[in-house]
Amino acid sequence: MTDSFSFAVAKTDGAARTGEIRMPRGVIRTPAFMPVGTAATVKAMYPDQVKALGADVVLGNTYHLMLRPGAERVAALGGLHKFMNWPYPILTDSGGFQVMSLAQLRKIDETGVTFQSHIDGSTYVLTPERSIEIQGLLGSDIQMQLDECIKLPCPDEAAEKAMRLSLRWAERCRVAFGEQPGRAMFGIVQGGAVERLRVESARALVAMDLKGYAIGGLAVGEPQSVMLRMIETVEPHLPTDKPRYLMGVGTPDDILECVRRGIDMFDCVLPTRAGRHGTAYTRFGRLNLKNACHADDPEPIDAASKCPATSGYSKAYLHHLVRSNEILGMMLLTWNNLAYYQELMAGLRKAIQDGRLEDFIGETKEGWRKGERDRAEAEHARIPPSHAD
Repeated sequence: MTDSFSFAVAKTDGAARTGEIRMPRGVIRTPAFMPVGTAATVKAMYPDQVKALGADVVLGNTYHLMLRPGAERVAALGGLHKFMNWPYPILTDSGGFQVMSLAQLRKIDETGVTFQSHIDGSTYVLTPERSIEIQGLLGSDIQMQLDECIKLPCPDEAAEKAMRLSLRWAERCRVAFGEQPGRAMFGIVQGGAVERLRVESARALVAMDLKGYAIGGLAVGEPQSVMLRMIETVEPHLPTDKPRYLMGVGTPDDILECVRRGIDMFDCVLPTRAGRHGTAYTRFGRLNLKNACHADDPEPIDAASKCPATSGYSKAYLHHLVRSNEILGMMLLTWNNLAYYQELMAGLRKAIQDGRLEDFIGETKEGWRKGERDRAEAEHARIPPSHAD
């Protein structure tokens, strides 16, 4: 195992890349999907389950962990890896997005962000230096700069102001991070939906010579076409020998399209959150297990799946668990969803390696469409003729 941080691209297919990030706690195979472990846990999952599904890295959240149980407490207990029994790589975000979306009475200035906790209303100050300090106390392997993330759509002036502030904060984070062998700090490209701002942000961050670069401020309400256009705008200005991370994305379709455009890393709460609310992601598309059409279905979600949650329980039983609000239903559907996401990433890596990415994307999307057609036909057949016309 290496004692340093490195990234190497093994194969490309168009703009898509497959490769490896190497660091002391393990190898991250890219393209990679990082399950979100907001409060030092991937909700409804055991750590060994998450690893067994193929996850090489999980994400922890600076905002939530600084509020509860506290970064200093986690450090005193041996760091986040030991605390949550995950000895593999961990990426922590900076806390900036949650401050913007969750905190009460927040105030942003050049120094940082002053905000009230959404838990108990107590006041905190999060500066670039404090964000890096917290991530260091947690002991994460990849740390993110503090940035100002604004919602889209927004006026160009607001996007520019936030982008420039984020650049100044990035430089302060870079200095605060210093030299930490085996660990990395990533910058975050901002600029809203304005192409010239995105390009300026990317170029300025690349000049800082960071270990990796994220694209932030997307998947915050804008259409997919806008997100993809911003990726296409930024990608040519990012180094080919550094990882590219699209924050907070996304649906399986988003991931296919973004890998196609050269993104290496993803995180999103969608598979775990959807699982807790009765939705399953599958190679046949998305299933809503709340729907009555599943109540008498003895078949599993996918009999061919290697995931026990996917192949070992009938849709009728899963429907019953979901409708009864049973914890097991949340666990099984989360397990299924994370399994599907990791299978999708493994399929993408192999397709890029084999030079058949476009075929893989086409086959995957056709599988989703066929599943939707089959379910629509089955539902139509269930409805009495007098109601089907």
